[in-house]
Amino acid sequence: MPAHPTIFDRPLLRKRQGRARLRGAATFLVDHVASELAERLAAVLRTFDVAVDLGTPTDALRRALAGTTKISTLIAAEPAAASLDNQFLRVTADEEALPFADGALDLVVSALALHWVNDLPGTLIQIRRALKPDGLMLTAMLGGETLVELREAFAAAETEMESGLSPRVAPFADLREVGALMQRAGFALPVVDSDRLTVRYDSAFALMRDLRMMGATNVLSERRRVPLRRATLLRMAGIYAERFADPDGRVRASFEIVWLSGWSPHASQQKPLKPGSAAQRLSDALGAKEILAGEKAGR
Repeated sequence: MPAHPTIFDRPLLRKRQGRARLRGAATFLVDHVASELAERLAAVLRTFDVAVDLGTPTDALRRALAGTTKISTLIAAEPAAASLDNQFLRVTADEEALPFADGALDLVVSALALHWVNDLPGTLIQIRRALKPDGLMLTAMLGGETLVELREAFAAAETEMESGLSPRVAPFADLREVGALMQRAGFALPVVDSDRLTVRYDSAFALMRDLRMMGATNVLSERRRVPLRRATLLRMAGIYAERFADPDGRVRASFEIVWLSGWSPHASQQKPLKPGSAAQRLSDALGAKEILAGEKAGR
């Protein structure tokens, strides 16, 4: 058995993502993230010989980076089941078991894939090891505020209509937790930030159709295995409309995008100064009077 908990049914995730691609996936969210990631990478004053796009569920990120001069070789790392555009170099890989040798890569990017791994700390450690010294990881994943409205509406409806709650919306990582995981994985100069995208729909059912077309419906291992009762589903939609509708009747859905950036350690990187090593007092730099412990500030 794995040392980490099995939160997600990953074979089911792959099956649903493949079905979504065949039916014409809803790609607005990954397209948005891919464009933003390309902009963030453009601001990095470096070039990269070998880069890997890890697990991005469409070709959106590869296409966004295709014209950049910052990357010499871009490789798509994805499951064998993925059937995407063949114009890009590919290697069969799973985000939880990377096939790359230590120090083989200059850059790892990923858009909306890592929130589905069962062992995020282990995946981050593998990425850091696969990077050359001073190599960069730049990724985006869904955060804990994603679909809070849907989670609340389902919880209220099932409490009212059913004998108990069933996990419906994935427990995506908290921003502070991700920052701690970056440090635990050994990344230098880690930066974690987030932004929130609000999408409006005609109803909760329209939102759920989009999630289905993303291949992003419930794949929690502890999900209830019996079909949801129609009465409960209708009540959920009613609660959603009551609590999260705008004046025009359309409902809101939140997507929190958590951005992770970190470097593989290298001697040339900037390091924090040791305590007590400052060459100048802070009060002198600010042009302020220093007040010693026990003294009272003058009026």
